[in-house]
Formats: sequence, C-alpha cells, structure tokens
Amino acid sequence: MILQSPRQALRPEAAVAPPPRRRARAARSRVVVFLNFLLTLLILSLVAVGGAIYYGKSRFEEPGPLVAAVTYTIPIGSNISQIAQRLESRGIVSNARIFEAGVRVHGHENDFKAGEYEFKARASMKDVMDMLVSGKAILHPLTIIEGMTVAQALKRIEENEILVGDMPEELPPEGMLVADTQKFSRGTTRAEIIATMVAQQKAIIEEIWANRSPDLPLKDINEFVTLASIVEKETGVPGERSRVAAVFINRLKKGMRLQSDPTIIYGLFGGEGKPADRPIYQSDIDKKTPYNTYQIDGLPPGPIAIPGRAALEAVANPSVTDDLYFVADGTGGHVFAKTLEEHNANVRRWRAIEKQRAEEAAGGDGQE
Repeated sequence: MILQSPRQALRPEAAVAPPPRRRARAARSRVVVFLNFLLTLLILSLVAVGGAIYYGKSRFEEPGPLVAAVTYTIPIGSNISQIAQRLESRGIVSNARIFEAGVRVHGHENDFKAGEYEFKARASMKDVMDMLVSGKAILHPLTIIEGMTVAQALKRIEENEILVGDMPEELPPEGMLVADTQKFSRGTTRAEIIATMVAQQKAIIEEIWANRSPDLPLKDINEFVTLASIVEKETGVPGERSRVAAVFINRLKKGMRLQSDPTIIYGLFGGEGKPADRPIYQSDIDKKTPYNTYQIDGLPPGPIAIPGRAALEAVANPSVTDDLYFVADGTGGHVFAKTLEEHNANVRRWRAIEKQRAEEAAGGDGQE
C-alpha cells in the first residue's frame, strides 16, 4: 500500500488512453484500389461499346439516303473497303465505316459478287449488303435468232456495248452457236459468252442426234447439222419443219438433188448473207459452188446457218410422207407434192400470186 497525502488522495488520476485504431489492411491495399478502378473502367467501356453497337446497328438498318433507285457496278477484284468508299461517294450508303463494320460483323466481307446492281430508294445498308451477297445483278439479254449465220451472230456479240473484252482468236464453225437469248451481267467477256453458246449448242445437237430415227440417210453428225440448217432456212413455220425435213430426207434416199435456194445464197455470199434487195438470178442457180445443191449431189460440206432445236428435232425425226417437192403458197407457208406434175401445178399457182402482187404494187406506186 502506497501512503498518499490528503492532497494527493483528492487529485484525480489521469485516464488511460485507448489503444490506437488501425485501418484494415484490405482497405489500404493498392491492388484492391486498382481492381476497383478496372471494374469501373470495364463497366464504363461496356456501356460505351453497347451504345456504339446500338448506334451502329440502328444506322446499318435504317432507311438509306437514296431518294430514287440507282444502278451501280461493283468491279471485279474490289475489296470491302473500296466498295464501301465507292458506295458512300455515290450516295448509296451514308457512312462507309459503318457499312464496312456492319458487313464484317455479319461475316460477309469476302462474299460480295461483282456485277451491276440496282439499289432501290431508301435502301438500308443492310439491304445493300444483302443485295451484293446475293449476286442478283442486273442481267442483260443477247438474242441470237435461228437461221442467223455464225458471222452474223458474232457481229451482234462484237457490237454489244455491255460485253467486254476482245473477240476470241478461234471462232466457232458455222452452225455451232446456240440460237437463244442469253442473260448476262455487265462485265461478262465476249469470249465467255461465245464459249457458253458453243457448249449449249453442242449439248443440244448431241442430245438430239442420240435420239434420232435409225433410218436417216446421214453419215455423221456434221451432215445432221447441215441438213437441219437447210430446213431452218427453208421455213419459219413451226408446223412445217418436220415435213420439209421429210422432203429432203426422201430426196437423199432417192439420190435426187436437194435444190434448196438458201444453199445457193450461202455459196455466193457466205456467212455475211445476201443483200435483202437482191433477187436470185438464173445465173446464180447455174453457178457451181460447193454449197449449190442445184449443182451438187447430196449435202453441202457444212451447215449454212445456225439451226434451232426445232429444226434439229425435225431432221432427227421427220414426218413419214412420200413428199418430194414443196413451194411457197403465198401465205408464208408451203404446199407439198409427191409428184413433179403436182409440183409444177403448185409452182404455176405461186407464180400467178407473185405476178398479181407485182401488178398491185405497181398500181399502188402509180396512184401515189
């Protein structure tokens, strides 16, 4: 026991100070502070990215700037960046960067097909993308008519302003282009379309030749196409083709000359064709050429024109008749005969029709 004086006893004792408070170690950790910063930054970034995606998607799918439909050609070999810039410069899309980004998001950056396209008014960037991916380019027609020569058909191909490229060095033989309407996109080369037409005609000829009547007096497929080309030039009436073919088949079987006027013309003028205002003279009939079937026996050495499918089928499976002659009937068709006597009577009627028409034409000219 410690003795204290009365004064010391009455003096208050000093309070004991509480132990000092220390901050939790986790609160002071720099790692936690940094992680909190990263989390905040991530959340803000996600919000920003989400906003950008929503904005881009809205722009990509909203109606575009076109006020009227336009056509535009995507060149062969163009990449997505080039296409996007060109579309923006033409006012087809409003923003090249958004268009390119949208295309990449959809995974179509390598799927665009070259060609000429029509974009409708107010087409969205997505509509433009879908059109270019579909490859539904504008198709242009090129029609080759049955009875044209290959030279005439090639001239039409060469003069076509939508086709590109030079004519091929090796041109197809007579009769070996398909008579049909070809549909092609801008940028197609002349060589490509000619190759397509040759392949199509070859396939048609081989198919029909394989299903021909077994008793045809034709040595090979060249004679088949040659006779079909003569039938093609002799009549444009669908219902007559097989009967005209039968006349020539019957004459070949009997060893008679074909005596076809179109073969005279081809022998004189070749693939360029006879001028429309030039008649056939007796001297033309008497002139011997490899194609003049008034002067040669059998068939000429090759086709005289492009035969269509109908003419090929008519020769492959002709009508069964005894007809040996035919002549124009004045209506665009022909009248047929089995004997020379019948044929001569038909010829006299045809000449009378021609004479009457000439007189009517002369009378009409006089009235004017």
